[in-house]
Amino acid sequence: MDRRTIIPFLFPDRSHMPRTPPNLILILIDDLGCRDLSCLGSSFYRTPHLDRMAQEGIVFTAAYASCPVCSPTRASLLTGKYPAAVGITDWIDWGGQLHPCRGRLIDAPYLKELPRSEYTLARALRDAGYTTWHVGKWHLGSSGSLPQDHGFDQNIGGGKDGAPHTYFAPWPNEPLADLQVPPGTYLTDYLTARAIELIRKRPRHKPFFLNLWHYAVHTPIQAKPDAIRRWSRRAARLGLDQINPFEIGEHFPAMHQRHLRVKRRRIQSDPIYAAMIANMDWNIGRLLDTLREEGIEHDTLVAFTSDNGGLATAEGSPTCNAPYKEGKGWMAEGGVRVPLILWWPGRIPPGLRSSEPVSSPDLYPTFLEAADLDARPSQHRDGLSLLPLWSGSSHLPREALFWHYPHYGNQGGTPGSSVRSGDYKLIEFFEDGCLELYNLRNDPSENHNLARRKPETTARLHELLQNWRKSVEARLPAPNLGWNPRVGLRKPKPLPPRR
Repeated sequence: MDRRTIIPFLFPDRSHMPRTPPNLILILIDDLGCRDLSCLGSSFYRTPHLDRMAQEGIVFTAAYASCPVCSPTRASLLTGKYPAAVGITDWIDWGGQLHPCRGRLIDAPYLKELPRSEYTLARALRDAGYTTWHVGKWHLGSSGSLPQDHGFDQNIGGGKDGAPHTYFAPWPNEPLADLQVPPGTYLTDYLTARAIELIRKRPRHKPFFLNLWHYAVHTPIQAKPDAIRRWSRRAARLGLDQINPFEIGEHFPAMHQRHLRVKRRRIQSDPIYAAMIANMDWNIGRLLDTLREEGIEHDTLVAFTSDNGGLATAEGSPTCNAPYKEGKGWMAEGGVRVPLILWWPGRIPPGLRSSEPVSSPDLYPTFLEAADLDARPSQHRDGLSLLPLWSGSSHLPREALFWHYPHYGNQGGTPGSSVRSGDYKLIEFFEDGCLELYNLRNDPSENHNLARRKPETTARLHELLQNWRKSVEARLPAPNLGWNPRVGLRKPKPLPPRR
């Protein structure tokens, strides 16, 4: 029997029975690569709890973040729109010293907070009777644009900063500094414990939406000493400590980073990062165990994903996304491919894997449909519900996925946009207008540029990408008149005053 025959047998029609809205949990890990779970191909890291979650749910093997850096993807998850449509296209830099970056181009301007006009997923669920909680990283605004300003009843640990100064308490970041915890408390443990406490003390007459956005595994790469020793021993047993994991590449293209070179990691072997992954996995296991202990696992849909690809070319380069190229901050597959697992015992058949390309905006309409709420296509206009992919369908009615990153990445990437349609992906680089075309089915590592060999496909996808940019009024970078290709950058002209 095929899946369409099996599903009605295992999961009979219950439409005649009273429907209780499910609890909804969105677990977002920061900078987790698409190959950072053992169930997705890692031979060094170990993630038994997430592996079990994958075995009991559905794994999306062609899942994408909507941007190669964090804040835009976070906005996309909450709005159901591509970052270019929201106006947040880069990570929100509160210092202001790096943006707009300058190389051959000057970074496009972008919003520094999530607009209050967006009817977020949290607002939609709260208006439908859900209790809504945000726990962990926010990085979508400061005062006036915090979780409680966008539909969350409670905010624990979410503020303007994109990373903790340290994972061990005391934490100097706001609002982490306001949390009263014993010195040495590990941040991922603490946030999970607070999420579990919310679940155990929840109002029993209402469903809940838990937005658990961990700071891990973002820099600083820090883990507990005992765990580091264990993973160092494992690296030694595998002989990984005898291999040079890095390849030093080209100079960074942005002016403020010209003294740096791209430092690509070639293998997964960092014991500290592995210990962070293992701790993250253990904490996800604690959360799933709580749902079972509370008797609500069959009443709860859990989505697990990441905000961008793994950090592989800078800032210590703690992980490797091979066979996918590059990582966080790049338009290549390693920058935007992410893990995505959905788990809902009794509703999602166990052991499913989908190769359908899906993206961050899809979770908004997925949660609405799971909760039996009306779709809001004018809001989540770029997302499609994923429920059909575990209910018998293998494809979604969508022509393409799009990305727009008109910025110099802190990890070495340059401004560009891209589109994936079917097996083909086109990248347009804004510095020189170069087009790259890849067949991801045959060439997932993006080694063979087919742009000249397939001019019709290249032209079709380029037109599709250009029309999409116009439709969302995407901002583009400007030429840098101070650039000299022979000597780099002359003294840049002063920036216009901020408004």
